[in-house]
Amino acid sequence: MQITYFPIGLVHSPFTAAEGTPIQAASSGAVGTVEIYPEYAEGLQDIEGFSHLYLIYHFHLSIPKGLRLTPFMDKHPRGVFSMRGPSRPNPIGISVVTLLSVKDNLLEVGELDILDKTPLLDMKPYIPEFDVREDCSIGWLQTKNGELSGTFDDGRFIHRNSRP
Repeated sequence: MQITYFPIGLVHSPFTAAEGTPIQAASSGAVGTVEIYPEYAEGLQDIEGFSHLYLIYHFHLSIPKGLRLTPFMDKHPRGVFSMRGPSRPNPIGISVVTLLSVKDNLLEVGELDILDKTPLLDMKPYIPEFDVREDCSIGWLQTKNGELSGTFDDGRFIHRNSRP
């Protein structure tokens, strides 16, 4: 079975190289713009009432590296499905951003951790009543408690000669 998706827009960010890009950047302070293509702009109706959004995007510069990888925050190989890195069987990324403003088909967003010119596949509102779970366990990341914020990409999963 083949599945085909088409971008609904582009993410414009200050990050033009993987190295130094925040990872899951709830505290990055980075601001950027999500450009929704005109043919999808009608779908933005009522979005300004949400404070946070999930951005679902294509890791357009990632390279496949296998099913066991050494994540950014560890020294031991882990299964690709137990981590959030960009090198995946289907290079799909997800980030939660803060919605700062909406003007026509442009959304200004904060807490950005996405490379410039990344194709956006979809966007959904973040709804705490649906998305926050109590008593969660975070697997191997439990030993990294306190290190989760302020982590940056070192470029290990990106084509070296590729730039957005």
